[in-house]
Amino acid sequence: MSKALVIIKSGGIGDLCILISNIHAISKEISKPVTVLAQKKTKASEIFKHDPHVNEVIELNEKEIKSFFNIIKILKYKKFEQCYIYSDSIRFFLISKFSNIKKIFHYKFFSKKGKNFFRTAKEFTENILKKKINFQSKIYFDKSEMENNKKKYNILNNTKNIVCGISASGPTKRWDVKNYIELFKKLNSNFDCKFFLAGGINDKDLIKQVMDSDLGKNCISFSEMTIAETIPIIGACQYYIGNDTSWKQISAALGLKPFVLYMDTPPLAYGSYIKNLSAILPDGETMESCGHNTRGKDRISVNKVLKKILEFIN
Repeated sequence: MSKALVIIKSGGIGDLCILISNIHAISKEISKPVTVLAQKKTKASEIFKHDPHVNEVIELNEKEIKSFFNIIKILKYKKFEQCYIYSDSIRFFLISKFSNIKKIFHYKFFSKKGKNFFRTAKEFTENILKKKINFQSKIYFDKSEMENNKKKYNILNNTKNIVCGISASGPTKRWDVKNYIELFKKLNSNFDCKFFLAGGINDKDLIKQVMDSDLGKNCISFSEMTIAETIPIIGACQYYIGNDTSWKQISAALGLKPFVLYMDTPPLAYGSYIKNLSAILPDGETMESCGHNTRGKDRISVNKVLKKILEFIN
């Protein structure tokens, strides 16, 4: 049972969530938890806080991740025997070599450009392990924390508790917040709902618009919470409704049913691997045609989204 390291080069929370299933597969194969090296902005230490398959997270900030010799110093001291590099980076390969790691598994150099992130990772892991893996990621959390949050925020089983992904990485990927307010009002007229507004400090203006609406009394904002604080709250909810963001990945990994609006990203690349996801596309688009530069946010109506949701929520 050798000491194993998983290196994640990507800096996105969503990409980290995609890789969770791969990390779990490696841990199960070697029958012990692994160490994960990742950028601090992935929030890996918060996401893996209760994960039995990860015993340590080495988080590096933007300056530290660029420090070749400092990373070698850290890894040498920990004496890893094998590592799995989810990247085609020659730099991380050399870091692993100079850290005296004997077994190094990595993507083929200069091979990742234009590839599907999920599929590339899955095939890499399966080729190493010589078996199919369960590709549905899972985030572990403390159930007692969930119960405490259910009491704190009055999260009831007979209420539709919905995580609302109203933020996004850019304006073309973000459905108008006024549409979300209209949608949530219509849902609230059909069911007793509580809405958890998923966004950070930079999304305060969007969240304020919802909080200042008639729905405000039914809403809880995540804007000043850490990811670790939101996880047991999300775990108590049933649905995710929102844009294609990392909140979608977190919600899916916590077992929620996601309804995701794809306006300017490819659903085949960023959703086909989530078993129970319902993709909502702009009028005139298909799963194959929708992608980067689709610019379709004005071709998704409130009624279209509502109809899709009501097919599953009752």
